[in-house]
Amino acid sequence: MSLNERQQQLLGMLESAGEVKVAGLKEHFGVTEMTIRRDLEKLELAGYVKRTFGGAILASKDVAIGDRAGVMADEKQAIGRAAAALVQENDSIFIDGGTTTLHVARYLKPDLNITVVTNALNIAIELLERKITTVVTGGMALETTATLVGPGTVETIGKMAFDRVFLGATGLTAKHGFSNSNMYEAEIKRMAIAQASETNIVVDHTKYGAKELFSFAALGEAHRIISSEPPEESLLQACREQTVEVVIASKNV
Repeated sequence: MSLNERQQQLLGMLESAGEVKVAGLKEHFGVTEMTIRRDLEKLELAGYVKRTFGGAILASKDVAIGDRAGVMADEKQAIGRAAAALVQENDSIFIDGGTTTLHVARYLKPDLNITVVTNALNIAIELLERKITTVVTGGMALETTATLVGPGTVETIGKMAFDRVFLGATGLTAKHGFSNSNMYEAEIKRMAIAQASETNIVVDHTKYGAKELFSFAALGEAHRIISSEPPEESLLQACREQTVEVVIASKNV
């Protein structure tokens, strides 16, 4: 079943939060409540979500960490390829959970003698299959994202030093910076940034202008944004003022 861009964005929000509310979606997208309900109905018919009173949840864990990879797949693949190209020999890097960051892991070169730390179980499996040295943080497992979070994860990351980190974000605005709808994952991202020499944020263009509850970094705290399309001029200008490099990944590689 074909999804329009708004429906793809809506599904992306569900992937990050596990649950959405009609009232919030109506305000976020600037459309009527009926439009949002029709979108959710279509996603339910496609098997992605289950509607609830006032909103929707992901249909299952398999959708959360499996089928969701098909949303903006070409863009995420291109972003992952461009991000992985930044990794240098003997680097120690951190990759957090997400469908875009998963593509970063998939494009890493095994012969670079790198070490990758991750709190994402699916990314750890991907790295092990590629014979890349992998360190998995401890912590409590979140079912919808297959990530490890909590005090144990924060403590582990706090004792490490990374050459560069690759983090996903649910939202990006000049004022609110980089944000995520899950406070536990936002906490992990903050700690990873604190321990990194270089911070790379990987986001597809649907995250521009979105603002989630938990900001994990101001715009200027990132060294680089890697995306599929350039942001609107006002956000691009804000990036220039904060000396944040914006890399636009090519899908024609």
